[in-house]
Amino acid sequence: MHPLQCVLQAQRCLRWGPLASVSWLLLRTCRAHSGVRNSACPSPERRQEDGVWKDFSSRLATGPTFQHFLRSASVPQEKPSTPDVEDPPPYLTVDELLGRQRKVYLETYGCQMNVNDTEIAWSILKKSGYLRTSNLQEADVVLLVTCSIREKAEQTIWNRLHQLKSLKSKRLRSRVPLRIGILGCMAERLKEEILNREKTVDILAGPDAYRDLPRLLAVAESGQQAANVLLSLDETYADVVPVQTSPSATSAFVSIMRGCDNMCSYCIVPFTRGRERSRPVASILEEVRKLSEQGLKEVTLLGQNVNSFRDNSEVQFNNAVSTNLSRGFSTNYKAKQGGLRFAYLLDQVSRIDPEMRIRFTSPHPKDFPDEVLQLIHERDNICKQIHLPAQSGSSRVLEAMRRGYSRETYVELIHHIRESIPGVSLSSDFIAGFCGETEEDHLQTVSLLQEVQYNMGFLFAYSMRQKTRAYHRLKDDIPEEVKLRRLEELITVFREEATKANKTFVGCTQLVLVEGLSKRSATDLYGRNDGNLKVIFPDVEMEDVTNSGLRVQAQPGDYVLVKITSASSQTLKGHVLCRTTLKDSAAYC
Repeated sequence: MHPLQCVLQAQRCLRWGPLASVSWLLLRTCRAHSGVRNSACPSPERRQEDGVWKDFSSRLATGPTFQHFLRSASVPQEKPSTPDVEDPPPYLTVDELLGRQRKVYLETYGCQMNVNDTEIAWSILKKSGYLRTSNLQEADVVLLVTCSIREKAEQTIWNRLHQLKSLKSKRLRSRVPLRIGILGCMAERLKEEILNREKTVDILAGPDAYRDLPRLLAVAESGQQAANVLLSLDETYADVVPVQTSPSATSAFVSIMRGCDNMCSYCIVPFTRGRERSRPVASILEEVRKLSEQGLKEVTLLGQNVNSFRDNSEVQFNNAVSTNLSRGFSTNYKAKQGGLRFAYLLDQVSRIDPEMRIRFTSPHPKDFPDEVLQLIHERDNICKQIHLPAQSGSSRVLEAMRRGYSRETYVELIHHIRESIPGVSLSSDFIAGFCGETEEDHLQTVSLLQEVQYNMGFLFAYSMRQKTRAYHRLKDDIPEEVKLRRLEELITVFREEATKANKTFVGCTQLVLVEGLSKRSATDLYGRNDGNLKVIFPDVEMEDVTNSGLRVQAQPGDYVLVKITSASSQTLKGHVLCRTTLKDSAAYC
């Protein structure tokens, strides 16, 4: 069949289907190459151009092919430079998704994950054309990144909304209306209850819905309330580069996984953050490299259950190797297999920059196999500090909490960690007054604090949360005054024991990463040692061991050696010896 007849036959078959425009383009170009002027099919006649007869079929054979036009049709058209926006839904235009330089004011409440969420949310809004402001009065959008772990955390947000309601009502008519949004765990837990109770709220976005913020704000501009509180099985924001909220910071948080599968009976996290899913190792390493290139000196790997990290993003990672748990510990879920585990990630991250400290939080005691402990011991830039949440010192209460270990198993792990990592600093979490806790249970927690002597601790009275297993299966039967009395007793004992533990640093030299001026004295600097304890020392000139004979004053981001002279339950104090590097400090500490 003649090549052009093939095209015409295809044209008739396709009518004006998806490829019709491509075939029509081909037909028009064939005519242009052939010199045919009328719309009918060319006759077999030959035409003479410039005195030379040319065969039409030979010219067609040497002309552009069908593939040429397919490629040409798929070439994207150049667009003017605009902020990055997703394809809009049918009811919005691209322009409506743009921030148009409206100013966003962000407030963060709660844990380090919320700090990281704030950076992710701001990164998404910045790409859509929003501006950031630290002045609440000039803001067009106010977003609160919230916590829902305890009743007190939520009450703080309700109080803040009451204050913002007044600000919103006083907004000048000449300005665009003020939009207020609730982001994070509280939005996920309460959902429409927030919109029904507080009409001043315009948008809700759960922890897995930050990509949807431009759309939610665009809908809010029409005067409607908008919400997205869907949880995801795979959202990790791996492709979103968080924007550091403090440009002068010396450290940064890097989220490596989201959600939790442990289902402890008291905990709301699985219901506000969803199931566990981990970022691909490659994306984490790339983010850490960028932070190193920016000059940051410390990275904290973040996750609700950070040491259960498991990258299954590539088929070759999905082997049949079982998970190694801490000895004597169990899980509330079926054993998982395969994937690149936390020890692999920690190893790779620590190799990126030997002068960058690596921390991680918050872990679960069950996920400390020997390979993780050995790596922490061997690498100078992995901090010798482990957060080991106990929650209670009573085996009976631990079972009711569904923690997967007994007191005896936990204490055995403590001993094993201290043997594996000499000089390690330990911190922990404790809950006072959990369901059914007796005075004997409480005293066992007191005795655990005395036995372990943690360097740092986070202690709270139990606050029952809806949706949790405890809410459905247990009774919140400890009076509030008893909870508070037990909490005060735990705090008192913790401070006594932490003071004893921290006094062992007196007379020792500590490597300190300088963070800035002390809040209590303009003549002092502060930083943190390897164990994450705050260290305060005078802001004076010192020797720079990397540059013999040079006298310097410490700046944020510098490593300095400090000889400790006194200690309390929360801080160390000392006098500075010199400026150094992480590598060179090993000879002194």
